[in-house]
Amino acid sequence: MATLRRLFHSSLIRTSYSYYGCKGGFLGGSCRRYSNVASPEQKVLKFEDQEKLLANANDSFSEEEIMKIRQEYDAAKEKFLKIPDALEQMPKMNPKGVYVNKNVRLDSIQVYGFDYDYTLAHYSSNLQSLIYDLAKQHIVDEFKYPDTCLEFKYDPSFPIRGLYYDRSKGCLMKLDFFGSIELDGCYYGRRKLSREEIDEMYGTRHIGRDQARELVSLMDFFCFSEACLIADIVQHFVDAKLEFDSRYVYQDVNRAIQYVHNSGLVHRGILADPPRYLVKNDQLLRFLKMLKDKGKKLFLLTNSPFYFVDGGMRFMLQDSLGQQDSWKELFDVVIAKANKPDFYKSDHPFRCYDVEKDTLAFTKVDAFLPGKIYYHGCLKAFLQITKWKGPEVIYFGDHLFSDLRGPSKAGWRTAAIIHELNSEIMIQNDNSYRFEQAKFHIMQELLGRLHATVTSSVKSEAYKSLLRELNEERQKTRYKMKGMFNKSFGATFLTDTGQESAFAYHIHQYADIYTSKPENFLYYPPEAWFHVPFDIKIMPHHLKVSSNLFRT
Repeated sequence: MATLRRLFHSSLIRTSYSYYGCKGGFLGGSCRRYSNVASPEQKVLKFEDQEKLLANANDSFSEEEIMKIRQEYDAAKEKFLKIPDALEQMPKMNPKGVYVNKNVRLDSIQVYGFDYDYTLAHYSSNLQSLIYDLAKQHIVDEFKYPDTCLEFKYDPSFPIRGLYYDRSKGCLMKLDFFGSIELDGCYYGRRKLSREEIDEMYGTRHIGRDQARELVSLMDFFCFSEACLIADIVQHFVDAKLEFDSRYVYQDVNRAIQYVHNSGLVHRGILADPPRYLVKNDQLLRFLKMLKDKGKKLFLLTNSPFYFVDGGMRFMLQDSLGQQDSWKELFDVVIAKANKPDFYKSDHPFRCYDVEKDTLAFTKVDAFLPGKIYYHGCLKAFLQITKWKGPEVIYFGDHLFSDLRGPSKAGWRTAAIIHELNSEIMIQNDNSYRFEQAKFHIMQELLGRLHATVTSSVKSEAYKSLLRELNEERQKTRYKMKGMFNKSFGATFLTDTGQESAFAYHIHQYADIYTSKPENFLYYPPEAWFHVPFDIKIMPHHLKVSSNLFRT
């Protein structure tokens, strides 16, 4: 094409020239000027002719390229009929693996710290229903919401972790790594918004700085019940044609969720029926004992009250611990009701907790004594008492902001515990998911090439037909991939197109390493060096399936 343009340009230059012809002698003869310079009218005509010629050449080139893309698409479709054998040879990611965002040398780690809820404690899916039911009861009893709200039921198939709620517009949404709204992941109540509705409401899919101020993140494991209750209340008000302020909905639901935790309603409900809510875990005890045997220091830092932690640890470890043994002996320091994330930036003093009397001592805490339980405190005092230096400490937690952001800024190494990681990697390892991912990638590539071929505003029927087929095939593939994870919002770590989500961004930012359970470290030697993969993607547990699968 460039050669064609140069030929036209050079021929245009050669059409404008002149020369002089002379008759007779130098002085006495006459001279006549012969000119071949085109008039302005002639120039316009020649330019128009050449542009038409160029346009025809472009159209011819476009049609050839469209035919070539059509042939590639038809050939790929034949291979869509069955899963290629090459998928079987592709490596599988380990659901129990430890994945690395920043290099970590375990041989330099001397102190291991742990959160309790969803880090040491493993809960069943029944817990979300319990939180949901207690919160909706509180909203009706205390905030005088309609009694019909008591008919709501928690829907485990609706929410995922890492969603955002827009307080100003009442939308619950999933964002991608760059802060754009996921097209099939924006809900008003329980109704999914169309692309046109999103554009009308936000003007663009990308969330700007001003709009971001209205978003609240739902990142911890307790957010499932919160997200579901928010959506159900918004939908109820819409269906009942009641006027409401979406800010109040979030405020009331959040206050209700906080109340059922801070009041102890959830804690008492769990301890009243531990087998229903807690999962026993002998591997956890093996991991903690292994660390102790290697001479590591261990501490527990949790926002939960001690009686709740004690009851849960006893239940989870009772089959593995001896009759006379106590789980407390595994830890050098136990701190409850720490009030994270304020713990990392406040100046609150530690208080020694009397387990028998359920009281706090008034004496100053300047040392952590074996077997004692401590309440409140702050990071500054913790480091002064223990003399533990930042880089030799690693802290395990499930909440990206409450558990990991503070330690990360304090210089501790951080390990995120993401329970969904196990199931999501298993889905990504499945040949059916990888098959759809490869199909999606080839649709994307062919669509990109198709859009690049057409230079004129007039689109041929061959172009329109191929564009329609590629878009339809890509859309079907997107829906299939999304449905393998969650029917409403898809995967926690991924968007529908296989790119990283906003939740993945925060994991990448605040977690040096991440895994699905702390005891997964049993599969690695205590002196292991965790290195970022040399072919690093944004999230190291993702394996991208190439579109070349359908070209070989």
